[in-house]
Amino acid sequence: MGRPENPLPDAKTRILDAAERLFMENGYAATSVRMITGAAGVPVALVSYHFGSKQGLMEAVYERALGSRGGSRVSYLDRLEADAGGQPIPVDVLVDAFLSSALRLTRKDSVPGEVFKQLIGRAFYEPGPGTEAFFPAEYREAVDRYRLAFMRALPHLSQDDVVWRMYFFVGIVAYAMAGKDLMRMTETYALADAGEPEAIMARLRPFVVAGFLAAPGGLSTGLATP
Repeated sequence: MGRPENPLPDAKTRILDAAERLFMENGYAATSVRMITGAAGVPVALVSYHFGSKQGLMEAVYERALGSRGGSRVSYLDRLEADAGGQPIPVDVLVDAFLSSALRLTRKDSVPGEVFKQLIGRAFYEPGPGTEAFFPAEYREAVDRYRLAFMRALPHLSQDDVVWRMYFFVGIVAYAMAGKDLMRMTETYALADAGEPEAIMARLRPFVVAGFLAAPGGLSTGLATP
């Protein structure tokens, strides 16, 4: 007898597929390992064998979504730095690079864009025990590479200033990618482009660039106090 035309995915892949769907539908805290293995049709022990723990499984789901270094934000920065020939990469180019990589994530074949956005939304806006450190090392490396690149582009800013601006930037992008309008502003004002990632990022770009290029600020520089 020949092999079936559509063989069942291996147990590890079935666990990842089931975890991805259930984390998206229920959130991390409300999804048990037994729910995942039941949906995957595998023994509970295989979660420990392949991933070590539920936390390890969650990290593997996001690692699969974020992708490997080959097509990552780090590789893109490598190319930008090579093109810059030792000069700082302009701020607007760095912002474009980060936004472009965020858009690519929403279109990844491994995790459909809408699913990925919901996973991000669950992680950022419905936190629970164990969700504090889901990003894999590759993502943390990319964030630090951006920190160094922004510091070179903005030598008049302290590291604290640069990191705070990155903090606001990444938070805004995560909020926009998640598609969860917690403030209900897009609904209240019937905003054009709501729900369109490319259009949202295009509107976000000049705002973020201006924020990075703004003069240093802080509570000591004259902000009004009540």
